[in-house]
Amino acid sequence: MLRYVLFRILQVVPVLLGTTFLIYFMVFAMPGDPVAAMFGDKQPSPAVLERVREQYNLDKPFFVQYLLYLKGIFVGDFGISFSGEPVSQILGRTFPVTIKLAAMAIAIELVLAVIIGLFSGLRKGKLFDNVNLIIGLLFLSIPIFVIAFLAQFGLGLKLGWFKPTVGAGAPVQDLLLPAIVLGVSLYATSMRLTRSSVIDTLNQDFVRTAYAKGLSRSRVIPVHVLRNSLIPTITNTATDFGVLMVGATVTEGIFNVPGVGNVLFQAILKGENSTVVSFVTLMVLIYLGVNLVVDLLYAVLDPRIRYA
Repeated sequence: MLRYVLFRILQVVPVLLGTTFLIYFMVFAMPGDPVAAMFGDKQPSPAVLERVREQYNLDKPFFVQYLLYLKGIFVGDFGISFSGEPVSQILGRTFPVTIKLAAMAIAIELVLAVIIGLFSGLRKGKLFDNVNLIIGLLFLSIPIFVIAFLAQFGLGLKLGWFKPTVGAGAPVQDLLLPAIVLGVSLYATSMRLTRSSVIDTLNQDFVRTAYAKGLSRSRVIPVHVLRNSLIPTITNTATDFGVLMVGATVTEGIFNVPGVGNVLFQAILKGENSTVVSFVTLMVLIYLGVNLVVDLLYAVLDPRIRYA
């Protein structure tokens, strides 16, 4: 197991280098002059523009800029944004908010997916199963911004059950509504995976053997059926976590969440190489870490993988 973990950690190095290189190149290749865009309509003298480019290493060739950025990462220097704030401070301010939002959304997604998927699989073809398949298909079809606006208007403004926007500091109670929106928008895929896996597991020989040995249904379902049906759900959830870390921009914008999505979107528009690549680098590390944890969970959920 230790050898496997070390091997997966070593795999992070080429993935990290390749990702940062591609992102840095795409930001570098964006049209326009990011330094000129900083000043808007009031353009300073060419000498001032040249000094600003020199300050941010934008006057150097692409490979030199990239190597200087990598050097800064190894010493803990992620650069300075165009606003003059160190990128490390922006990371420290925004990432905890997005991680908290993503964790809450994943928890909601897992609870809904496992419970509803299990009961749908056990009642295949019955009313409960058919209704939940239709509801899941409905949530898969509706865009996230529509769900967000409906939840904000109905649950936030009309009923007053939640705060319609996130306040300063992003407390947990303010993040509950956007987390519900994200969790509900993602649960349908995991629910259908859980349902299909439960149906398949019910037809396995080891389940029939468990019943033949006289084990009760209350013992067979959670221990033998559900446990061995969670692998595709866990895999999909790990992917969803990565999506939430970088792809919750629309939801963060609607609910005014001071997280990664808003800052990253603005940094891309401004062409801030160091900010964009620093955010993506940390996202890649988190995503790879989550996938490593999921791979290790496979052996916990299914002993057959452990023995293999």
